[in-house]
Amino acid sequence: MKSENAHVPGLDGVRATCHRLWMQLYDDLYASRRALAAFVVIGIGWASFSAQMPVIKAQVGVGDGFWGALVLIGSTGALMAMWLAPLIYRVLGTWAMIAGIAVMLAGFLLTGVAQGPVIVGVALFLAAMGSGVSDVLANAEVSEAEAASGRNLMNLNHGLFSVAYAIAAVSVGAARENGFGPFAVFCGMAVVVALLMTWMRLPDRRLPQDGTGEAAGMPYGIVWVGGLVVLAAFLGEAASEGWSALHLERTLGGGPAEGALGPALLGVGMAVGRLGAHMIGAAWPPMRVMIAASCLAGVGLALVGFAPNLNVAFIGFLLGGLGVSVVGPLALGLVGQAVSARHRLAAISQAAALGYAAFFLGPVVMGFVAEGFGLRASFYVIAAIMLVVAGGLLPAWSRILKING
Repeated sequence: MKSENAHVPGLDGVRATCHRLWMQLYDDLYASRRALAAFVVIGIGWASFSAQMPVIKAQVGVGDGFWGALVLIGSTGALMAMWLAPLIYRVLGTWAMIAGIAVMLAGFLLTGVAQGPVIVGVALFLAAMGSGVSDVLANAEVSEAEAASGRNLMNLNHGLFSVAYAIAAVSVGAARENGFGPFAVFCGMAVVVALLMTWMRLPDRRLPQDGTGEAAGMPYGIVWVGGLVVLAAFLGEAASEGWSALHLERTLGGGPAEGALGPALLGVGMAVGRLGAHMIGAAWPPMRVMIAASCLAGVGLALVGFAPNLNVAFIGFLLGGLGVSVVGPLALGLVGQAVSARHRLAAISQAAALGYAAFFLGPVVMGFVAEGFGLRASFYVIAAIMLVVAGGLLPAWSRILKING
């Protein structure tokens, strides 16, 4: 017997729309499958670290300022790797992204057993260096897929990074509640990472050298100002990822599971923002979206600093995640669209390196402001930066893009 709704015209239209959206999503996932595997793995790795930061910090036995310095040392690995990513790709070719993930995995496993600050610094350096190389290559791979398909794919890939980050953060919180220590958690992470690494072999897109070098014809104004936009977005993200659990547990008196909800809610907000932007916001002007999102991020992070209790802080992290979610991916996408295929990897590398300086500056800002004025003040500072970006940096970049367009 046929369903009563089988021939309802409106329902047929909904079904057709849902089918079309599903097929488009499948095509987008397939087009960026290599990069997607890397983004998921990087999200799992850093969520596993961030959600365990209180216990790892206690294991090392250092204060906020010293801990910020240790994370800063690790972040130098990411910056170095991002600048060198084009060279690493020329040397390792199709295996470059797999090699970067392997180094990241080794760094996190070493973090799980480290007892002193020197070993933790080395371990974080390795983890950040490996993820830095893989991140640049993944973003460049998405940019190539965008050029081939004519679709905007950055928000989709970064959105699924956020989904992986949120799931991993909640899982790590549950593992901590059940007595699992850092090394056991990182070993569980390693199994998932090893399975996904089989998807990460890149196509060989190395172009023969023509004697002009990568610098010839590079629009540095677009690349570097775009990198500063990414920097601001990732600064908001890094502040929340790296210090949310500590703020919730130490400032507001939460337990391990509640502390893990900070990075988890940030990840949920970022996932909703990015996936929503991919599905329904692709036709909106990117610059207006980034300005509105930066304002929302500033409000959310200010709310985190003000929060009198855990619930208000949770709302702040969710809003902050929604805000910062689309700024970085949209900026990287615009950089990739503004350069030729020959310059794409180098341009993404430079913009990402400037952007990921957030993981270099973030620990300094958060650690030293927290040491002197408390964690609440640290979140206020990051909120103010996001509002300055919305009011000043993004309009300036828009003018540069128009001049060079």
